Amino acid sequence: MKKIIAISVFSTQIVFAQNISQKLDTATKNLMNSPLAISSNLSLYVADENGQLIYEYNGNKGLSTASTQKIFTAAAALETLGKNYTYQTTASYSGTISSGNLNGNLFISSNGDPTLGSWRYEGFKPENFKQKFLEALKKSGITKISGDLIIDDSYFDHQTIPGGWPWDDLGNYYGAGIWGINWRENQFDINISGTDFKSFSYPLEGVQWLNDLKASGNSDQSLIFTAPHSDVALINGNLPAGKTTTVSGAVPNPPLQLGVEAIKWLKESNIEISGKVVTSSQLEIEGKLPFNISKNKVILHYESPTLDKIVYWFLRKSVNLYGEALIKTLGKEKKQNSSFKSGVAYLKEFWTSKGINSNMINFADGSGLSPQNYVSAKAEVQALLYAKKQPWFSSYYEGFPTQDNGMKMKSGTMRDTKSYAGYHTAKDGKKYVYSAIINNYQGSGSTELQKILSVLK
Repeated sequence: MKKIIAISVFSTQIVFAQNISQKLDTATKNLMNSPLAISSNLSLYVADENGQLIYEYNGNKGLSTASTQKIFTAAAALETLGKNYTYQTTASYSGTISSGNLNGNLFISSNGDPTLGSWRYEGFKPENFKQKFLEALKKSGITKISGDLIIDDSYFDHQTIPGGWPWDDLGNYYGAGIWGINWRENQFDINISGTDFKSFSYPLEGVQWLNDLKASGNSDQSLIFTAPHSDVALINGNLPAGKTTTVSGAVPNPPLQLGVEAIKWLKESNIEISGKVVTSSQLEIEGKLPFNISKNKVILHYESPTLDKIVYWFLRKSVNLYGEALIKTLGKEKKQNSSFKSGVAYLKEFWTSKGINSNMINFADGSGLSPQNYVSAKAEVQALLYAKKQPWFSSYYEGFPTQDNGMKMKSGTMRDTKSYAGYHTAKDGKKYVYSAIINNYQGSGSTELQKILSVLK
């Protein structure tokens, strides 16, 4: 009798799996037989929670992923750095303090904290850093500074943007570069009425604008172009006439921006400063030697939110800046080299060491913004399955957003690319891990992929 029951249960499982597989196959073929998919590539892989294959369509095929690339970076960072890892920012000084007068320079240094001055975290907003910075000066007794304010942005190398990012993306908020010192997520906002600038979220230091906007259409079709260290910014495209639109861009020199704001804080607090803002990178551009920073004269030690909270927003709101900060941090920590090339190499080594075929993961950055990222759906599922077994999984899983079809999964969107990867528990309790990537589909890839994945519900 026990054998009969076991055979019956096993047979039911096979029939169930076949039904799901058949439904996925039908939905997939309907998509790929559409005239809109005539030149499309699709990679789809669905497994159960134990890694048993349910269905695949070109599962090994590497395609451009967009932001589902983030699932690799986030998991590697959580395991390598630890969920309680924090970035550090310090304020220190050179010279001596006598009767309130600092006969020397004031320094702000960081190891690349991408959250410094972010608005996303309670207790870590711009005003919180400002308050702690001024409190540290007051505690040290400094009321006058005879030297300069040095913003030390030397922790990472000079390349702030991955080489494969499209020029159209660089000046927009989602294309902000990563620096040794970052501020307000290296983003600014402009309120624009038609083609007229009305206000900025904060004064942007040392930037002149070329405005090629046209007032037409019903939605924001504008692009901002800025480049690292540049003092010229361009905006073009179309914005609706007759209403104010908020457009967000990438700050071309975040260390300088922080320095200028900090000088203002000093003056507001009646702390005199004789010198000016100087960044470490600007000293190098001018061919000057960097300043030596004393580790014994630190007056402020400021920690970022913990990595699990950073990963939450990295996945939930797809903050590209965080991905590139993590890539540079991984390179610096594991290979003593903060270049994108070094960090990306470590990321690939990490995942191949977990059993993923190296031919199915070709990373170009940490966020997925580069069209040169090529990853297969099977590789994404393997990464998700690995993460599910780790002690930090809850911190990872919490960041996955719920999409329009009610399924909890990371999405990726880029020109001619749509992707989803995630976890789902069906109404009957069956648990699935899946990835779907489509390139060059001429319709709504988002709608069509969600339709296929909804079979699992």
